Amino acid sequence: MSGRVTERRRAADRRGRTAEERAAALLEAQGYTILARRYRVRGGEVDLIAADPDGVVAFVEVKARAVGADALAAVGARQRARIVTGALTYVAETPERAASPLRFDVVAVDGTGALHHLADAWRPEGDHGAF
Repeated sequence: MSGRVTERRRAADRRGRTAEERAAALLEAQGYTILARRYRVRGGEVDLIAADPDGVVAFVEVKARAVGADALAAVGARQRARIVTGALTYVAETPERAASPLRFDVVAVDGTGALHHLADAWRPEGDHGAF
């Protein structure tokens, strides 16, 4: 049984990486500059970090769901907290970005393979200093 679980995890990881690559390509086509991919720190992670053409730094969660609208609902409170942790660490590690406006986006890949970019998809709750 554990072999089956491992294979499912590998397949999910491949789907996630493919979705992230496609999301990065979409953002680049919209004029964004990809600053980091799969940014991971203790207690936090961000799929993509990108600067939009106006210099806004977007922390982007990529979700593949059969229905694109389900992607936003799939970004729960615990996951949002991990993204905020990653974002705070990124800003602390890149002082040149500290003065940039920041936001949180979602790119959904639906069951047909279509990509949907939702800019400013959510805002952190509580006092997070930079946000």
